[in-house]
Amino acid sequence: HLKKEVELSHLAQHAVDFDRTAPESWCVVGNCFSLQKEHETALTFFRRSVQLDPSFTYSHTLSGHEYVSNEDFDKAAACFRDAIRSDDRHYNAWYGLGAIYFRQEKYDLAEYHFRRALSINPQSSVLHCHLGMTQHANGKPYEALDSLAGAFRLDPRNPQARYQRATIWMSMDRPHEALSELEKVRDAAPREASVHFAMGRVLKRLNRPEQAMRCFLTALDLDPKDNNLIKAAMDRLDEPDVDEDVSAF
Repeated sequence: HLKKEVELSHLAQHAVDFDRTAPESWCVVGNCFSLQKEHETALTFFRRSVQLDPSFTYSHTLSGHEYVSNEDFDKAAACFRDAIRSDDRHYNAWYGLGAIYFRQEKYDLAEYHFRRALSINPQSSVLHCHLGMTQHANGKPYEALDSLAGAFRLDPRNPQARYQRATIWMSMDRPHEALSELEKVRDAAPREASVHFAMGRVLKRLNRPEQAMRCFLTALDLDPKDNNLIKAAMDRLDEPDVDEDVSAF
């Protein structure tokens, strides 16, 4: 997506005016509505693109991502498979299937599909990160750390990879390492409430309750919608967290 909505809107109008019979034109229009979170309308234009040229792989993949946004995973998976049948080196579709299987907690299948995507596009830090997330969820922390190291080699500034590495360190009861990672994520994304909340969890584990409380208060200020979760953590600040799932912030 082009993140500037006005520019994308102008591009969409220009594309359709230029060639209404090109599948690319309708994908641009669909992207415009996708950016506005009007997923059903976006799907209408992506389907139009498919009708114009069923072999245009991106039409299927973009449709799949819209169905994922609607949490219609069966239709999303069908679209991604159509994309792969059209072009089996279309790594976005392999990634899309992997993401669906990850959300369904089918981690072996997710790992397989992320690896297929990486075999096509090994220079993607994002793909290495998703593989690491899957391996961690599948009980393979050391393999996950290796995959995240690959993500860092390709993009040392990848905050998601650093956040995931902090999650793994916590699951291995290494809170000092987790805190070091989270501090770097906070510096890169200071207004991300989940990072401050995670830091509060780690600081609690390190028996630094005053600093933990400050992090929880910052998280609450940044994201009032999540106040039940944050307030519950604040209320339990003086309680041991031995029964908590430290692997998930």
